[in-house]
Amino acid sequence: MLGGMATLDGLPVSPDDLLPLALTNLGHFTSMRADADHQIRGLSLHLERLVRDCKSVWGADLDTGRVRDHVRHALDGRDGPCVVRVTIYDPTVDMGHPADADQPHVLVTVRPAGSMPPPPLRAQSVEYERDLPEVKHVGLFGALHARRTAQLNGYDDALFVGPDGHVSEGGTWNVGFIGDDGVVWPKAPVLPGVTMALLQQQVEHQVAAVSLDRAKGMQVAFATNTSIGVRALSCIDDSLMTVEHPLLDALREAYLSIPGEAL
Repeated sequence: MLGGMATLDGLPVSPDDLLPLALTNLGHFTSMRADADHQIRGLSLHLERLVRDCKSVWGADLDTGRVRDHVRHALDGRDGPCVVRVTIYDPTVDMGHPADADQPHVLVTVRPAGSMPPPPLRAQSVEYERDLPEVKHVGLFGALHARRTAQLNGYDDALFVGPDGHVSEGGTWNVGFIGDDGVVWPKAPVLPGVTMALLQQQVEHQVAAVSLDRAKGMQVAFATNTSIGVRALSCIDDSLMTVEHPLLDALREAYLSIPGEAL
């Protein structure tokens, strides 16, 4: 795994193995940040997600012990923090008969992790809602198209707004806000992110519908996911946001204080 090699069920993956994933784009995944000692914050929640989504996408049970073994093998010999992606898909899937595929396999890839937190993010609002937002699936076309559109307009990423005018999530991250009443997470169809779930266990908060106008009127907006932790948004469209706030510091400290779990 030292050269960035991918493994399928613990063995080097072949191009033929990957073709069905590339051509059908049917599968689900989770990404986990492994610290230098290979401990993973929220590991149990990541595994619960994989089990839940495997039942939803494939109608199959998933052996989390097998997943742990494959991730442990992928991290063997690696130094420094890494982001491990575990993708669950069936290499026998056929576009014409996807219902016949019910024997998912475990693809593991590893990349170096960036520093936390990264610089503030400039977000452009885009009307969009992911297919099956509760599932972390590999169907990223819509999200990446929205991200590309935002970047071509001079922003870093897209902030999704539903047809009801309420903010939901970002391209590959959850969004939260800090206002006069403290921390607010949007009540909307969103991916139940692991970083968001961990923070909700640690910090007092409320979940409420947030219109785009209300979002722009908040003191702070921030993005969360396993790769970035807690990242401030410096603007939503042309509305500037504060990137320093005591509650934002508290969120970051709370996240970093959560102990990692051993594989």
